[in-house]
Amino acid sequence: MTRMTRPHVVREAGLPAAVTIYEVGPRDGLQNEKTTIATRDKVRFVERLIAAGLGTIEVTSFVRPDWVPQLADAADVLAELDLDGPVRMPVLVPNERGLDRAVEAGVRWIAIFGSATGGLARANLNRTVETQFDMFRPVVSRARELGLDVRAYVSMCFGDPWQGPVETTQVVDVGKRLFDLGATQLSIGDTIGVATPAHVTELIGAFGDAGLGPDVLAMHFHDTYGQALSNAYAALRAGVTTFDTSAGGLGGCPFTPGATGNLATEDLVWMLEGLGIRTGVDLDRLVETSTWMAGLLDRPSESRVVRALTAPVT
Repeated sequence: MTRMTRPHVVREAGLPAAVTIYEVGPRDGLQNEKTTIATRDKVRFVERLIAAGLGTIEVTSFVRPDWVPQLADAADVLAELDLDGPVRMPVLVPNERGLDRAVEAGVRWIAIFGSATGGLARANLNRTVETQFDMFRPVVSRARELGLDVRAYVSMCFGDPWQGPVETTQVVDVGKRLFDLGATQLSIGDTIGVATPAHVTELIGAFGDAGLGPDVLAMHFHDTYGQALSNAYAALRAGVTTFDTSAGGLGGCPFTPGATGNLATEDLVWMLEGLGIRTGVDLDRLVETSTWMAGLLDRPSESRVVRALTAPVT
């Protein structure tokens, strides 16, 4: 018996010719892992992702070490990477102190992380929905004055473990306000993985009605309920061409019992290859990288594609 290592390609009318993958494995993927990954292995992880063709890799975050111990070595990781090379290496910064550290490290792209709901704003930022803007405004202003590119995440866009369903108007209002601080891209997060395709399409349309078209949006799906790939397909059909993914499906949400990780980069790449859409990613090298990281974490990869392509052939 042989193994299919690539999907059959069938182009679908109306879909883009290429998609940008915003790899979040080294930051969002690793930040909640209980197994501590050595600094050198984090650097190797990024280097291997670059070798696999990923052009944008969010490598770490300048948060307080006692909040996210896994990323306490952010400056050391960045010191080992070529931040002036062709690959974009953004860093998440929560506040002005984080921005100072990012600038000192030579970072050229930053991201801020806001919330559409009060529960996560309190749990993650110790702020309300309203006061989070006061925290981000000087960060974005200074970053733009320094010539840095700024991405804005908005989390809990489809559901919230404290309040349940989240109104579309609430998400659009918060997202637009974050974007209007001076960001160049807005990443829409399904933090607890409850979105479904029609909900995705509705929200993208609502952002378009508010003046934020799919060209400035990215989608960030979690696979808690097994919907991430179908949601990505819905977003693709709605015109979105940037997707946040994590190699091997690394990641998870600490606020959702049983939550699995981000949409696996390999799973999205397989679907896009089948649609004839370019990503620039070498799937074989990416699978090797995710398998290597799974070994460091001492658990199987969450990616269905990784599991399928590495299963023994009998």
